[in-house]
Amino acid sequence: MIYHLLWYLKAGGRLGFYAYQNVVFRSVSATLTSFLIAILIGPRIIRWLMRKKIGDRPEFHHATLNELTKEKANTPTMGGLIIILSVVATTLMWAKFYDPYEKLYNPFVHKAIFLVVWFGALGGVDDWLKLTAVTRHRSRSGLRAWEKLIFQIGGAVLIASFLYADFVNIEDAKLLWLPFYKHGLPLANWMFILIAIFYLSATSNAVNLADGMDGLAAGCVAIVSLVLALLCYVASETMGRTTPVTWSSYLLLPHIPQAGELSIFFAAIFGAVLGFLWFNCHPAQTFMGDVGSLPLGAAMGYGALVTRNEILLLIIGGVFVVELCSVVLQVGYFKYTGGKRLFRCAPIHHHYHLIGWSEPQVVVRFWLLAAAFAALALATLKIR
Repeated sequence: MIYHLLWYLKAGGRLGFYAYQNVVFRSVSATLTSFLIAILIGPRIIRWLMRKKIGDRPEFHHATLNELTKEKANTPTMGGLIIILSVVATTLMWAKFYDPYEKLYNPFVHKAIFLVVWFGALGGVDDWLKLTAVTRHRSRSGLRAWEKLIFQIGGAVLIASFLYADFVNIEDAKLLWLPFYKHGLPLANWMFILIAIFYLSATSNAVNLADGMDGLAAGCVAIVSLVLALLCYVASETMGRTTPVTWSSYLLLPHIPQAGELSIFFAAIFGAVLGFLWFNCHPAQTFMGDVGSLPLGAAMGYGALVTRNEILLLIIGGVFVVELCSVVLQVGYFKYTGGKRLFRCAPIHHHYHLIGWSEPQVVVRFWLLAAAFAALALATLKIR
């Protein structure tokens, strides 16, 4: 909105300000805008949630963990609304949906907004059913696993199908790109669709699993979104106004035209999550809930798909991969051994809480690991 308004003013000779055309300028502006929106609307949303008595009542299959988390009872959840509203509003303000110079629509930004709304709505319904017990026939577990999975896969199928259509004329987008290797590998059309569906579903669940301590998921998402904003920028932008050389050709990365505009989207996520952390840091005033974790996780997978960095995302989001794997290993080991446990509790952040780490210690140490994974991923960009 702001981009198109400024373009109109410049085209009419009423504006001599050109910085708005720069993706970096608008990304920084998006970060600050979304942070400010989150800080301003946060208290109002928290008060609204408290009036509605949408509070969390943590219940784990572990008596000690229930005792450790008893002080969290009745803390408002669904605080992810702060993030979603900030991200959508900021993206609408600063992103370029239509290029008036080249007469092209930007399909990636459109789908990013759709993805956040779809998965946010799914998470919101799940939270609402879980916390308000709308019907007598439902437990407080919210949506059943198969119900949630149907809508996750449904949204992923829509995104994957339209994304495949956008990639038809982009040669680099039809390949699978690996870290440490400078050439893309041939990828069958059906494989791309399957990978897209798997990634969008898996990443949304991975962030959901990590959302179990004050600031844990939010801090890790902030780090991952910052890296994805950078990857989106280098996927399509040139190295300078006077040179046609792109960062992607310099770094031997896939070149995806128009992907750079998603930098604004991920910058908005970064700012919104930082604003949310203002209220979510220990002791939390609100929890993210599925309404925040599902769309944020799906957004991480979407960024990797657009920039063709699906494998690299396993490194960038290493903390989320560890969290997801810990649950899979725990369940598999439990069934294989007839009741034995590999960890004291899964996801693994609860295991460290139970062995004596305080909650702030677990959170900060996982943030440090997330930063280390992100640094490792960025290092691979030059080792090809």
